[in-house]
Amino acid sequence: MPPQVKVDEDLPDAVASLFTAAGYPATTVRAQGWSGLQDAPLWTRIQAEGRWLVTADKGFGDVRTYVPGTYVGVILLRAAIESRRRYLELAEATVCSVRLEELAGCLVVVTPRGIRIRRHP
Repeated sequence: MPPQVKVDEDLPDAVASLFTAAGYPATTVRAQGWSGLQDAPLWTRIQAEGRWLVTADKGFGDVRTYVPGTYVGVILLRAAIESRRRYLELAEATVCSVRLEELAGCLVVVTPRGIRIRRHP
């Protein structure tokens, strides 16, 4: 079974559609009625489901708090200019460039300049 994805509420729902079209079953925080949850309880729920988190929240990129290798996976979309179009472009670049099944436990940071992968130290 391919890795499953949860798209954070700070991103357009269309990001979930891009992941689903690429073969990664995806849902959104909004679709599950989890909008407005603080990071800690949201994180706990997503990890309990065994899903990758796709987010624009830089807090989830803090490797001191969210240590690579201790979770399913995080994709952090970092747009230079925040807009629906930019986030969709970054999500498209992600699904075209990485295979989540090969990156379990990694932090994947996607920017307009490229993709960086942080693995367990």
